[in-house]
Amino acid sequence: MYCGGCGAEREDAARFCKRCGRALDDPAPDAGAQAPGPPPHVENYLVPAILVTIFCCLPFGIVSIVYAAQVNGKLEAGDVEGARRTAANAKMWAWISFGTGLIVPAMLLTAFVSAL
Repeated sequence: MYCGGCGAEREDAARFCKRCGRALDDPAPDAGAQAPGPPPHVENYLVPAILVTIFCCLPFGIVSIVYAAQVNGKLEAGDVEGARRTAANAKMWAWISFGTGLIVPAMLLTAFVSAL
């Protein structure tokens, strides 16, 4: 079951919502409207952003971390489309950082070997 106020999942025997504190036996805020379902899940890509920052390319990885950190806040504010766009940006910058972390050392190694 879900809370009629915030849409958080709740236990059947609970009297109050753990998320918003609303009494669960109260009617929904707008009795004519349907109770909201669970909030949609949007992957924030924070773990890949941190890993590519540490192991690949610091500047682009930081951009990815900044975008990844914004996803959950946008979801909580109800901006699902904005959260999806921000998650896509976090993923894109993580891949850019990963690619840069592979290409730049390969180019430097090639230049070093050809200089010998």
